[in-house]
Amino acid sequence: MKDLDDIPALMREIGARAKTAAATLAFASAERKHAALIAASEHVWAQRAEIIATNARDMDYGREKGLSDAMMDRLRLDEDRVRSIVDGLRAVAEQADPVGEVLADWTQASGLHIQRVRTPLGVVGVIYESRPNVTADAGALCLKAGNAVILRGGSESFHSSAAIHAALVQGLCDANLPEDAIQLVPTRDRAAVSEMLTMTDTIDVIVPRGGKGLVGLVQREARVPVFAHLEGIVHIYVDKDADPQKVLKVVLNAKTRRTGICGAAECLLIHQDVAQTIGQGVVRALIDAGVMVHADIGLQSIDGVVAAQDQDWGKEYLDMEIAARIVPDLDAAMHHIRTYGSNHTDCILTEDTATATRFLTELDSAILMHNASTQFADGGEFGMGAEIGIATGKMHARGPVGAAQLTSFKYLVRGEGTVRD
Repeated sequence: MKDLDDIPALMREIGARAKTAAATLAFASAERKHAALIAASEHVWAQRAEIIATNARDMDYGREKGLSDAMMDRLRLDEDRVRSIVDGLRAVAEQADPVGEVLADWTQASGLHIQRVRTPLGVVGVIYESRPNVTADAGALCLKAGNAVILRGGSESFHSSAAIHAALVQGLCDANLPEDAIQLVPTRDRAAVSEMLTMTDTIDVIVPRGGKGLVGLVQREARVPVFAHLEGIVHIYVDKDADPQKVLKVVLNAKTRRTGICGAAECLLIHQDVAQTIGQGVVRALIDAGVMVHADIGLQSIDGVVAAQDQDWGKEYLDMEIAARIVPDLDAAMHHIRTYGSNHTDCILTEDTATATRFLTELDSAILMHNASTQFADGGEFGMGAEIGIATGKMHARGPVGAAQLTSFKYLVRGEGTVRD
């Protein structure tokens, strides 16, 4: 490996190695990829004590940097979370291999037989903050899809990511796949990120996973195509026909289960007809659970709320805070979401099927939910084993990005000496 002080040379070497590995992975058998992921899961579990110990160093670093409680929660690993990493690796391993899947198959009048077939993207660059489990998720999904991956973890998770990465590499070696299939950038230097964004010769797509600052930087400066979302400004609309018990369960879970994830609820919209009943109850429950509620004037009579400011609408708190306002009807709720949302995940709570259908049909978020916690906005919960991130754009991948979304396709055209008139 090149001198860590020469970042351009370092990244050129990493890119070249990834491109070479990608050429081998493109036709690696499903069995070998499966074996690599199972072996990696076993190495992660066997080395869990070391992984947790290195995470303690990262937690100390995070405290010194003054990370918020939500960010510290994202960073923290314990045995249960390591077990979740292991389960995620195994879940990805057991999924059907997407490479080579025939998406369409037809014969033209000319006699040509044409197939559209899934094929790997090539080399994926993943830039992420805080969450060390992304090392395993991204590595596993890219491998499953036949892609090499270059991982650039956050400075906070530097040691944890390295320990997890080492286990993934051991899995590759056990399955006789190239070690360079999953590479971790071995420096905290931010210049490595800038280099990745311009590596058009070796990186086929960049996936940023982190806060607005990181994703915005990537989208502004990348010359490589990007799968991304800027923010998870997640709304829950409580309709006039909502079930009070479902509202309490879903809203509290959506806000408080894990506040630092992109599926956490950030704004509560309440139909005016139930503002003094269901609305009062759920706002009270949030406050009692320790959530700071930034409410509009119609809810400010509730003891403990704080007056909402303009900047509270469209704000991603990623903390025990939420905005809340009363709306006159469904149309007003959808207008608010279109104005302040981020096309990530939005939810309606109602027992009226027609109202729910309008919400699901007329809004264009990547994920729309009815009577379910927005904390389910996750590739693992969608049956993908894990996700590399959630994309809110309109091109190629949208919503949770799993192994299948990390492929493109090619056309296979077969003839019998067929010529065109």
